[in-house]
Amino acid sequence: MIITSIAALIFFCLVLFWASSWIVESLIRIARYLGWREFVVAFFIMAFVGTAPNLFIGISSAIHKIPELSFGDIVGGNLFDLTIILGLATLIAKELPAKSRMIQTSALFTLAVAVMPLILIWDGTLDRGDGFLLILAFVFYIIWIFGKRERFKKTYEQEEGVSLVREFKGFLLDLGKIALGIAILLFASEGIVRFATLFAADLNLPIALIGILIISVGNALPEAYFAIASARRGRTWMILGDLMGSVIMSATLVLGIVALICPIRITDFSPFLIGRFFLVIAVIFFYLFIRTGKRITRKEAVVLLLIYFLFLAGELLL
Repeated sequence: MIITSIAALIFFCLVLFWASSWIVESLIRIARYLGWREFVVAFFIMAFVGTAPNLFIGISSAIHKIPELSFGDIVGGNLFDLTIILGLATLIAKELPAKSRMIQTSALFTLAVAVMPLILIWDGTLDRGDGFLLILAFVFYIIWIFGKRERFKKTYEQEEGVSLVREFKGFLLDLGKIALGIAILLFASEGIVRFATLFAADLNLPIALIGILIISVGNALPEAYFAIASARRGRTWMILGDLMGSVIMSATLVLGIVALICPIRITDFSPFLIGRFFLVIAVIFFYLFIRTGKRITRKEAVVLLLIYFLFLAGELLL
């Protein structure tokens, strides 16, 4: 039964990755067709698509009355985003520039909102009032991020040599792919929640620990796909936008929605202690790297990777 649960979890995580990457590629083509701004694509749309698996699993876990699975997923996923994905993307791209005021301010906001759920749940409960505060923080960020017109000067690069009819047919096809991809995400997230519950029961492990160590990595694959692809194409500025947007959306919008559906009550904090500690360490180092050199270098990327490996060692050994 354990082998079946592991195989099922791996399968549904791969389905999540495939569906999310499919949606990402379709959205990029739609962005070209509609002339969307690169800023909107990187800082909002890609971040939203990357957060979609967290959202669907969060809703499914809340409906099944195990919202702590979603909380573990968010903690582990944000840690994975700010260490493994950011570190690998930096190693590929050699360095990630962070000179713009928008990135500097977003880095501060990322630090604040990544820690915010950890503070709100300090009393053992993330109730509906806390969920409302998290969603309010997300709304505040969206108002700020879309508040200045100069952030929207550059349109997403258009494809050349393609007829209007062919472009329109591609546009309709991509809309269909996105709708199908979302349906597949719903299916995969439901499967992950069900088999994660079985897996935790078979091994007598806290469901939250499954979320932190396993589900979070599977859900982070869309961000990994986009970040590594952007690094290879030289679109380094899009990487930070996507990762910060994903961290902010998951820590505010996703957890807020989950808490509104079913308040998150943690009776045993032991599965979260190490994850919470290393998440705080990761966001602090991330913010310091962004603020001091206004870039992330390969040496700093190694530090971020090391943080995650220390986290894994702590979770597995303690």
